[in-house]
Amino acid sequence: MFEQLSQKLQTIFKKLHGEGHLTEAHIEKGLKEIKMVFLEADVNYKVVKDFIERIKVKAMGQEVLKSLTPAQQLIKIVKEELVNILGEESKPLNLKGSPAVFLLLGLQGSGKTTTAVKIGFKLKKDGKRVLLVPADTRRPAAMEQLVILAKNVQVPYIYLPEEKESLNIIKKGLEKAKEEAFEVMIVDSAGRLHIDEELMEEIKQIHKFLNPQEVLYVADSMLGQDALKSATLFNEATPLTGLILTKMDGDSRGGAALSIKETLKIPIRYIGIGEKVQDLEIFSPNRLAERILGMGDVLKLIEKAEEVVKKEEAEEMARKIKKEGFDLNDMLKQLKMIKKMGPITDLLKSLPLGGPFKNLSNVDIDDKILVKMEAILSSMTKEERENPKILNASRKKRIALGSGTTVQDINQLLRQFEEMQRMLKEFQRKKLF
Repeated sequence: MFEQLSQKLQTIFKKLHGEGHLTEAHIEKGLKEIKMVFLEADVNYKVVKDFIERIKVKAMGQEVLKSLTPAQQLIKIVKEELVNILGEESKPLNLKGSPAVFLLLGLQGSGKTTTAVKIGFKLKKDGKRVLLVPADTRRPAAMEQLVILAKNVQVPYIYLPEEKESLNIIKKGLEKAKEEAFEVMIVDSAGRLHIDEELMEEIKQIHKFLNPQEVLYVADSMLGQDALKSATLFNEATPLTGLILTKMDGDSRGGAALSIKETLKIPIRYIGIGEKVQDLEIFSPNRLAERILGMGDVLKLIEKAEEVVKKEEAEEMARKIKKEGFDLNDMLKQLKMIKKMGPITDLLKSLPLGGPFKNLSNVDIDDKILVKMEAILSSMTKEERENPKILNASRKKRIALGSGTTVQDINQLLRQFEEMQRMLKEFQRKKLF
């Protein structure tokens, strides 16, 4: 997400870090470069102009110019203004109503149908009874796509393939939702390749009938300012209550995220970071600003870890390491946990681009390595994992045969294990845990 934008900003800040102190000339030059970076990211010109002006006013103050760390002060100001542009922390969706109705709008290709299922899945995990209503009769196989996705995650839906009128499908969906006491009804409305009068008229009729609690516009973040234009027209036809930015995991220039909220004053509620139903994040301007500035998203790592490991297990592991040491059984458990958290390269992207992690930003780790390591450890006996010193040549050959690897692979894993043990002992010596 925002990799190009983030890397260019990092380059600008590195130049400023190289200066003993900042002068007005340094700041003027830095802001000029920052302005170009955001324009290249397809952020709306007026948004960029106001953004730079606010930074300039703060940056020219004596607090920055006389600071012992002026470059860090400037980064702090840029982050604060980014957060201001992106808006407030996402508020919970309005669940008042019997049922609460969410109407999703957007152009074809924005990821609207997938997003409808993602929201349904998220609410289901929160204990809500959700009904999905596929009412996109315009795009071929749109309704079938929603049904397949909904089946995969066991979220209820209504399916009327013979019905060609979106409003009729929605009416029957609402009847079902009321009769069966669903708490939330999510409507995937029809999209178009471009905005036209027919589409807008249909949306107005649907909105008038439903009077929904939430009208959520799903925008493809890769479209930049084009997403802003379409969001503006939808907002004029039917007042939007929130935005959902999709494809934030792609080569997004970030223009949509930084333009729509500032221009339309409509809050961003969610961001889509992948194609899986789990890949929907509650929007956080502070965390997104930190990602843009290369500060990583350590909270995301923590949240993923909390999803796959129970607190009691983590505490027990910490006690064991402290008291008895770290053995290969523990290493096997850790590998399984890491695999559940997702691809290693994605996890590395959540780390800051600077400091001790600066050399990890371009690392591409093949997840097959983890599969190989797990296979080796699983082919060992419990005794061998508890005491790897007994692993002689014949045992290693047996493990290699059982895991489909080589003795060299096993020796490499053992070296990595010894290095982990050494690091943990160093942490204990320094009382870091």
